[in-house]
Amino acid sequence: MFIGYARVSKSDNSQVLDLQIDALKNAGVDENNIYTDKISGSKDERPGLDNCIKALRDGDTLVVWKLDRLGRNLKHLISIVEDLAKRNIGFKVLSGQGVNIDTTSPAGKMIFSIFGALAEFERELIRERTKAGIAAARARGRMGGRKFNLTKAQVRLAEVEKKNRD
Repeated sequence: MFIGYARVSKSDNSQVLDLQIDALKNAGVDENNIYTDKISGSKDERPGLDNCIKALRDGDTLVVWKLDRLGRNLKHLISIVEDLAKRNIGFKVLSGQGVNIDTTSPAGKMIFSIFGALAEFERELIRERTKAGIAAARARGRMGGRKFNLTKAQVRLAEVEKKNRD
C-alpha cells in the first residue's frame, strides 16, 4: 500500500498542500492515506510525519512529492529511510532532486546507498575538522570546556574534607 506525506513550511495558510496532494494521488496514494504537516522542516516535532511513520506496515511504500519535504537534513533523511528499510518499507520520491529514488527497485536502492555513503563521508570530514581544530587550540594553550570555578585553596579544602569523611 502507498502511504503519502506532504509538508509546507508555513502554518499561516500562505502556502498550500494542493500541489503535493494532487501529485501523491496521481501516483496512486489514496487520499485517506496522506499525512500532512504545516510546519517548518527544521522542527523536531512534526505530528503528521510521526503519524505517517506509525501507519506504515511491512510491505508498504512511503511516497513524498520531493525529498526536502521529508527530512530536516541529509542525516535525518538517511536515518528515516534506513529505519523504513529495516521495517521492509519502501520509499519513493515523485519529483525534484532525488526523483530516481525508489527503494523498491534495485537502482533506487543503489542511489540511496550512494547518498548514505556521501552523508557518512561528510560526518567523517566534520569529525576530522573538529579534532584538528581542538588540537590546534590545545597547541596554543587553550583548553575546551567550562572554566574551572574553584580556586586552588578551595580545591585543597575540598580534598581535606573528603579525606576527613573517609
